[in-house]
Amino acid sequence: MKWEQIKEKFDGEWVLIECIEVDDSFQVVEGEVLYHDPDKDKVYRKLLELRPKRYAIEYVGEIPKDLAVML
Repeated sequence: MKWEQIKEKFDGEWVLIECIEVDDSFQVVEGEVLYHDPDKDKVYRKLLELRPKRYAIEYVGEIPKDLAVML
């Protein structure tokens, strides 16, 4: 599924993606959605269960103002 399709379908959710293609900046271009949920903790638990080799976890939509992100 292309990133644009993922954004349309999973707005407001955390998405665990098995990457098929990433660009030079390591942004997802295309991938298979393995799991999605508004609760990021559930997505991380699914990550530990599935253990995909090439993956990304992305929040789709506007990041909530009360969310802290560490890079």
